[in-house]
Amino acid sequence: MGIELQDGWTIYIWLISGAAILIGVVFGIRWAANNEQFDEDIKYLVFDKNDKDKMDPEEFTKSQQVNKRQEARRREVLAQREAEAREQN
Repeated sequence: MGIELQDGWTIYIWLISGAAILIGVVFGIRWAANNEQFDEDIKYLVFDKNDKDKMDPEEFTKSQQVNKRQEARRREVLAQREAEAREQN
């Protein structure tokens, strides 16, 4: 009653699944690159001024610089989104 498939058809399912995964990975990497996700300094964003005694002076200075840069970038992005929202209305 069912459809009979010949031997060896499962390789095609594996090939299609593998291609779909690779396409998904490419789109994921592209999204990450466009959304500034490959920043090595992101590890410093978990620290704040209360962590000064737990860090080396150089690391603390670096973390403060990264936080300032990220806050400035955040303000830029929010201002850009707000401007785009105003244009649409």
